[in-house]
Amino acid sequence: MKKTLVVSAVNFFEGGPLSILNDCLSYLNDDKDKEYNILALIHKKNIIDISKYPNVEFIEFPKSRKSYFYRIYYEYYYFKKIAINKNVDFWLSLHDMTPNVGNVPQAVYCHNPSPFNSVNFSDLLIQPTQFFFSLFYKYLYKINIRRNKYIIVQQLWMKIKFAEIFDLKKDSIIIAKPQVPIVPEKYLKNLKKTEITTFFFPTFPRPFKNIEIICDAVKILNKKGIYNFEVKITVNGTENKYAANVVKKYKEISNVKFIGLISREKVYEFYSLVDCLIFPSKLETWGLPISEFKQFNKPIIASDLPYAKETVSKFDSVNFFNPEDAEELSKLMFNVINDKCKFDQTKLINYEAPYVEKWDELFEVILKD
Repeated sequence: MKKTLVVSAVNFFEGGPLSILNDCLSYLNDDKDKEYNILALIHKKNIIDISKYPNVEFIEFPKSRKSYFYRIYYEYYYFKKIAINKNVDFWLSLHDMTPNVGNVPQAVYCHNPSPFNSVNFSDLLIQPTQFFFSLFYKYLYKINIRRNKYIIVQQLWMKIKFAEIFDLKKDSIIIAKPQVPIVPEKYLKNLKKTEITTFFFPTFPRPFKNIEIICDAVKILNKKGIYNFEVKITVNGTENKYAANVVKKYKEISNVKFIGLISREKVYEFYSLVDCLIFPSKLETWGLPISEFKQFNKPIIASDLPYAKETVSKFDSVNFFNPEDAEELSKLMFNVINDKCKFDQTKLINYEAPYVEKWDELFEVILKD
């Protein structure tokens, strides 16, 4: 008789989290269907192409994103009923919160770094819901966390933080590096040169993305009479209140081009065209654009923070800067513009066990008796 494995992702609806869900289900559908009845709990079936997963049973929770009250109700009350009624043998929660599923062995994938962010009360006016949820995320993480057989994180720095904050044994925390998309060869080969030095920041507008620091650095360069460069940022002010504030504040700066959100293919195209990636974010579990842009072997300017150094790992063309210091960023941009870069030394990150790189490795660890 098959065992039953639940993958819970009722809070996923876009971007990177959906990629995690799709990768997870692809592996389970093809490699675990003979051993397990696979049950996926999702927000709505139309967020992914469920036809790709004929060996997975889906249950929708359309109210899961309606309010946090529904989310809490599901996690801490209703999911226990599913665990009992479906005779669940293992429960994997892909979105941070550890549900109450009785005595069922379980694991939780923690990819939200909010508990480790310093509180900025200016964010309260821009994104109040996200501000308060971030404020209490540490406590949501903590609820039931010791019920887990394993806690899964994406980077070493998060493992260290989890062990310290929640007093967990390090051997119960798995580092699972995200699978970085391989940039198609046509973009890597078709490198072009823009007329002037061009910097690029692909991002979705959130306060912690720190778009302002780039704009302030551009203003500093302009005051020094330096105009022979351009910065392209993938917002245009229509996305949310934060984006609107940023665009309104800096729209008069001619060197900054707010180009709006673009497709993944267009991002790759820009990677092939631009001279340098700027990644000033103050908070990430993994800086995906850094991993992608490294494949082009062009200069990167990134925040001097643990997540960025771990994402960069060993790379010969990177400079790190204080994400609060626009003057320092402007100097690094000046060096790129004038081909005077002196890059920082970097080193490979050594990971301690348990450490996995692929879904088969992860499930081998968490499902082992």
